[in-house]
Formats: sequence, structure tokens, C-alpha cells
Amino acid sequence: MRKIYLALTLLLTVLTAIAQEVTYKVIKDVPYSSSKDTYAQERCKLDIYYPENLKDCPTVIWFHGGGLTSGNKSIPGKLKNAGMVVVAANYRLLPNVTIDECLTDAADAVAWTFRKIEKYGGSRSKIFISGHSAGGYLTTMLGLDKSWLAKQGIDANSIAGLIPFSGQAISHFSYRKMNGIDNLQPTIDKYAPLFHVRKDASPLILITGDRELELFGRYEENAYLWRMMKLSGHQSTWLYEIDGHGHGPMGEPAFHILHQWIKKLLGEKSEYE
Repeated sequence: MRKIYLALTLLLTVLTAIAQEVTYKVIKDVPYSSSKDTYAQERCKLDIYYPENLKDCPTVIWFHGGGLTSGNKSIPGKLKNAGMVVVAANYRLLPNVTIDECLTDAADAVAWTFRKIEKYGGSRSKIFISGHSAGGYLTTMLGLDKSWLAKQGIDANSIAGLIPFSGQAISHFSYRKMNGIDNLQPTIDKYAPLFHVRKDASPLILITGDRELELFGRYEENAYLWRMMKLSGHQSTWLYEIDGHGHGPMGEPAFHILHQWIKKLLGEKSEYE
């Protein structure tokens, strides 16, 4: 009798695990912009990776890198199978357009997510923005300069968290190049996240590679942004430097930090308790 009971218990455990197994689906090339521009219709598309049988999930909007001049959307492997919705968006690229249009596209993708994400099991109150390099720059700009999302009727402060990987804090180097400004001539104008420091922004987790291996002064830019956010009264800004990792390789360990901070900011158990 005892053996039958143990067998039934084991069977019930297996059936429960199967019933609770999360399956994921990917939908590709969803248009997010209403622009009639041919280039916008080509580039302004996003992919959605979502759990089919979960609701009220956190969502990460991921912007690819490439210096604002190259690159394409993809779902990072480190964001898969984690009980999250992932939205990976393309945007128009320099020098084919102005930096205003890059930022407009990124804002449109975020606005689309706020309006549509519940259809895919996400929650409007759990939307995080992240990206590497140029994607990190777009992340921080949209979160600190509220004007871009305001045009779409979205309050930037409703973003649950901003987690840029090695993003520029000064004006982006590709934008500066288009205006005849050298890589080593730092500039802070309205296209610099540093220009928009404010105390009431969403939580900001800044992650860079090793300061000796990063592009130009990428760590120092982010350190200055961290310091100025703190001085402005923004207490929810954190800075991480990943030792021994350059600009590209820092992405792998940075995802661990992202996952832990999403848990913490949602009130779940995290290594950063």
C-alpha cells in the first residue's frame, strides 16, 4: 500500500511540473510606428518573446547596439526562459536620419509596449528598458529626458527601471561625428543623458566594463552621471564596473546584474538585499 501511495505521489508531482511548465512564443517583425516614411516602415519593427501561459510578467524592452549606425534587433539569450516578456526593437540609423529620429523611434517602441504588452502576458507597471552601447544610450535618454515619451502620452517615470549596458552619458559619438566633433572632444548638450539629470527619474542601474578596457571614457562618463544623479537628490542610482571585461564582453555578466535588480525592484528575493 505504501508503494502505491509513493507511486501516486510521484505521478502527481510529475503531472504538476508538466502543467506548470512555461512555454514561450516569438512573434517577429511587428510594426510599431505609424510613419509613412519608407525607411521607417523598413526599420520600425520589433520582436516579442513571451510566455504563453503566464500573466502579469515583467517586461524588458531591449535596444541593440551598433553606434546608432548599424545593428539589428535580437532577443538576448540571457533574457530567455526567465518568466519575462522581451521586446527587441529596431530603429532607424545614422547617418540616414537625424538623432531625433533615432530617439523618436525608440520612444515609439516603448509607447507601443505600454499600450500592447498586456496582450502578451506583461504588465504595464513592470516595464524595464535596457540595451547595450547605443541601446544603453537610448535607454538612458528616454528615461531622463521625459519629452520623448511625453509626445506619445507616456510618463517616463512610469518605467519600472532603466538598466543601460555601457551606454554613453555624454552626447553620442556618432551624433558628434555628424556634426564634425571628434571622438575625444566630449560634449554635453540636449542629446546627452547628463544634460537631463533629475531627482524624480525611475531607478537607474548603470553598468560598464573595466575602465581600462572600455571605449574611450565610457566608465568615467557613467560615473559622472551616477554622481550628478546622486547630487540632484536621486537616491535610486547605482553604478557597476565589471572588472576584466571590455565594451563587448561586459554584456554577458551584466545580464546577471539586470536579473537581480529586476527582482529587487519588484520586491522579490535578490542577491542585492
